Amino acid sequence: MLLDPETLDLTPRAAELLAAAPEPDGLKLELPASQLEIVSAPHADIGALLADVHAGRVRLARAVAGQARLAAAGAHPFTSADGELNGGGRYQRMQRDYGAVARRQLVCGLHVHVALSGAARALSVYNALRAYLPELAALGANAPLRDGRDCGLASVRPLISAMLPRQGVPPIYQSWQALAHDLAWGNRSGRLQRLAGWWWELRLHAGLGTIEVRVPDAQSTVGDAGALIATTCALVLWLAERHDAGELTAPAPSWRIAENRWSAARDGVHGKMIDLDSGAVVATRERLHALLESLLEVGEPIGARDSLDHAHALAEQNGADRQRAIAADAGALAVVDALSAAFLPEQPARASAHGDDARV
Repeated sequence: MLLDPETLDLTPRAAELLAAAPEPDGLKLELPASQLEIVSAPHADIGALLADVHAGRVRLARAVAGQARLAAAGAHPFTSADGELNGGGRYQRMQRDYGAVARRQLVCGLHVHVALSGAARALSVYNALRAYLPELAALGANAPLRDGRDCGLASVRPLISAMLPRQGVPPIYQSWQALAHDLAWGNRSGRLQRLAGWWWELRLHAGLGTIEVRVPDAQSTVGDAGALIATTCALVLWLAERHDAGELTAPAPSWRIAENRWSAARDGVHGKMIDLDSGAVVATRERLHALLESLLEVGEPIGARDSLDHAHALAEQNGADRQRAIAADAGALAVVDALSAAFLPEQPARASAHGDDARV
């Protein structure tokens, strides 16, 4: 998020600042005119990736130096509900098709792409991964304030996003042909331009050859981002191992997953989730810690141990909790000031030895 240096409100200068950036590589426009996206290169090691993410934040800070401050969260804590949008191309089409709803999409997400070998394997992992979107959303919830007040949610972002179609828990796909059929239908109708507009919180990105997880809010620090990235990558590899062993069961119905997704949005790590088979209710924090322990072995070869340890800490207190603590003491303006101060933490640790199956 680009912030006015004085008011700390959003400032719609993304196109202007990007055009003047001395190091524009890895920086991209997004729909809101007050947002810039940082894109990392593919890596096989979490440490190397986090160094890249850190470098991207440094490049962005240099690009806006003296003209804007920066912050990362799921949504701005006090800005107006409607904002200015970038024009041209698909953004112009979105404004035409969705009007005022498009102007309300002032939200920021962390998108993690993981390349996995084997088309059938990737499809199987995608279907299984749907069930874990609520856990990732709870861990990464980072948008509890709206219009300067606590909105009663750990993340308001999914509710804002839900004003647009094709949001939330994605459909099950039994074959790549079925996905191609749906995308072709969307293209013929004019609703989709290739994958643009296929906005589910998880998608198979045929253009990049990745499984793309889109459910976490943008994270305020590189360390928090690393925790979500490592958890996501290790989860994909863990599910791939289970696929290889023939242990994956039939995909869960989307509506059951959505029940847990609502808990993640409302209560973050402090809620309860439902076992998708038995219906047993378990504390979200307990589910998260158990899942993270399960991922440790598969995460070792990609250098994920430290970031998975960080994820355990987020399961106790995530970004939403920290924002709320600051807001209760000093108000929404202080929250934005703290988010901005947290944008560039210490340089991540050097890369460690890694495996060769995943690229993120």
